[in-house]
Formats: sequence, structure tokens, C-alpha cells
Amino acid sequence: MTTDTPSDDRSSPPRWHPLGAVERRVLGVLIEKAKTTPENYPLSLNSIRTGCNQKSNRAPLMQLEEDPVDEALENLRNTGAVMQIQGEGRVDKYRHLAYEWLGVEKVELAVMAELLLRGAQTVGELRGRAARMEPIKDLTELQPTLDSLHAKGLVIYLTPPGRGSIVTHALYLDREMEKVRREAVGEPASAGGEATVGGWARATASPQTPPAPTEKETRGGTHTPDTSTVADELHRLQEELAEVKREFLAARAEFESTARDLRRELDELNRQLGN
Repeated sequence: MTTDTPSDDRSSPPRWHPLGAVERRVLGVLIEKAKTTPENYPLSLNSIRTGCNQKSNRAPLMQLEEDPVDEALENLRNTGAVMQIQGEGRVDKYRHLAYEWLGVEKVELAVMAELLLRGAQTVGELRGRAARMEPIKDLTELQPTLDSLHAKGLVIYLTPPGRGSIVTHALYLDREMEKVRREAVGEPASAGGEATVGGWARATASPQTPPAPTEKETRGGTHTPDTSTVADELHRLQEELAEVKREFLAARAEFESTARDLRRELDELNRQLGN
């Protein structure tokens, strides 16, 4: 099993640069799965594709085939962000080199993974989501990490810093970054499957064209699903269920932490008022 820890070799400078949308999704999936399901890491091409198409904790939703995922992996290998290894049963598997490629530490990488998987979001949302990968107790604990990533040029504030500020990563291509900045200040999103909610973009799923019926189905025959396809779908659903559970637990922990803070503030106020 490969552990998700920074390499001891920290001598070379970061090598990161902007990536295409599929490359960002692939890299985000590799980082996420290394942290949340290390027993299944490194990942095969099919597992990466399943993670890219996952419906939970993803924005925008994607429906990728193997070819674009394979091409993205090749591009990431060439740029030094991913490496290919020989897995069990001679199946090629992949692991990320994001610690060295981005020049970050463990909590910083968890924050970057969430931004790669979801894009622009408020710092409160980011804390809750990144906490499923690395412990981040509250916004006060998140802030030094954001400050460090901002200083490294990896995180961009789209609205003024503060409790409700919106942040994103700096790995967008130039034309995409311009659109992200416009949406953050409330300008209408252009056509392409995205909607603006609360002054910034929330990506929505693009409508999928249903597959054409097979010749057998056209004749009214019974179609028997491929067992490997059923197994892949079951695995995907299990992962999504586990993801929803992790998000629920993270949200509950954030609520309990906020409630404790409010109770302390109320107790202090009562003490000052002599109650």
C-alpha cells in the first residue's frame, strides 16, 4: 500500500503550471483517493475514470470515456505530476507526484484537491470538504494553509478575504480563469452547462445523450448487462455513498464546533453582564 505522505526529496522547486479540465479532474481524483481510500491506491485507469465521473463532490459533473482520461494521464506523466507503476496482475496503475509538483505539504494538498475537484467555493465550504482528507478543525485553523497557498501562487481570492470569501486554485487555463473571475463577482455565466447562484458559479450537469439502442434491443430482445459493467457501477455507488457519509460527518463536526464557539461566546457575554 502506498501512503499519502510528502517525499523526503524537497530540493527541487515546484513545477506546476495550468492544466486542462480533464487533467485537473484526474489529478484531483488521484490525490483524493490516496487520502480517503489508501487501501485501493494507486489507481487503475478504470478506477480513475470512475472517480472522474463520480456524482458526489464534483463540479462540474463529467461523463468521461477512457480515451480522454488516458490522454490526461499521459500529459500529467509528461509534466511530472503523475507516475505509472506496475500493479498486481500486470495492470498498470497510477499515483500522483503532487507534493513535489506543487511544492506543498499534507493539509495544503487536501485543500488543493478539493479546489481541483469542485473549483471556486467559499472558505467555509472548503474547510468542511477538505477536512474529510486532513483534520482542519475550523476556519482559524484553515487560514494559515490558505495564506501559504496564496503566497505560493496556488490559491486565488476571487472576493475580498474573510469568513465568506470565495477562493479557487490557480491551475486554470487563462481563458477559463477569466470566466471564473467574472462569475465570482456576479456577471452572468456564458452558455455551457453552468449556472450562477449566490453571485458565483455552481456547475451543473450537461444533459447526456442517451446511448443508441443495440440491434438486439431494437428487435425487442432482452439485453443482459455485462457483469464487469454492473460491478463497476456497484463500486461507483459504494464510493459515492461513502463520500456522502464523509461529507455528512464533516458537516456535523463543523456544526458542533460552531455551536461550541457560540456557547462559549454567550457564556462570556453573560459573565460580563453579571448574569
